[in-house]
Amino acid sequence: MTSAGTAPRTAIVTGAARGIGRSIAERLAGDGLDVAVADLPAMGEELSEVAAGIEKTGRRALAVHADVTSKEQTDALVEEVAGRFGRVDVFVANAGIARVTPLLETGLDEFEQIMAVNLRGVFLSYQAAARQMIAQGGGGKIIGAASIVAYRPFALLGAYSASKWGVRGLTQAAAMEWARHGITVNAYCPGIVGTDMWDLIDERLAQAEGLEKGRAIKKYAEAIALGRIEEPADVASFVSYLASRDSDYMTGQSVMIDGGIQFS
Repeated sequence: MTSAGTAPRTAIVTGAARGIGRSIAERLAGDGLDVAVADLPAMGEELSEVAAGIEKTGRRALAVHADVTSKEQTDALVEEVAGRFGRVDVFVANAGIARVTPLLETGLDEFEQIMAVNLRGVFLSYQAAARQMIAQGGGGKIIGAASIVAYRPFALLGAYSASKWGVRGLTQAAAMEWARHGITVNAYCPGIVGTDMWDLIDERLAQAEGLEKGRAIKKYAEAIALGRIEEPADVASFVSYLASRDSDYMTGQSVMIDGGIQFS
């Protein structure tokens, strides 16, 4: 897949203020892409730091406040980035949330919030990115955040698991429909990652299972074949491949990058 002329390729990363999203944005900038980072207004200070760091590497950066659950804001995000950078070659729909709640205690509001961010947000991101890529021509790379739970759900993470199974199905359907435009659509499925999200999951699981804080994540980490908790950079390295031309013949896949917890 080629971009118009000799201009640098460009990327958008949502949920980019911290954790996996930040690591992905920084890695893509290191790969030579100009990168727009997006997150909620409450994450503005951290988002600006990410953009400033990217600019120090010599790449162009743009920080945009956007709520991916809003069609208007997601469409505006893509429109702004295309206007500033000239095109959008890569879109990483990374934004997501997790809640640790038994299914019988999961309220409708909580369930709908998880689905709104993790599934509707990915749907709106995929849709906006694809429309831009089709309009500009030259194909593109659309990449979504799934999870190990898209293959094997975790107890107490039922709604979260369902949302990630949805991302997996959406990714396959999008890959089928947009292949004729030269657009590939894939997803990454991290395992247990050392991020703020997993700190929260660990805290909630520990409470539910009567364990000390830090013990739950250690318990689940015992299943990792490679013997260590995943780092955001491990995920970013794989997303770098999905965003590169080396993955041009790969589409519709949701690939586990979990250190060997679950095997397909």
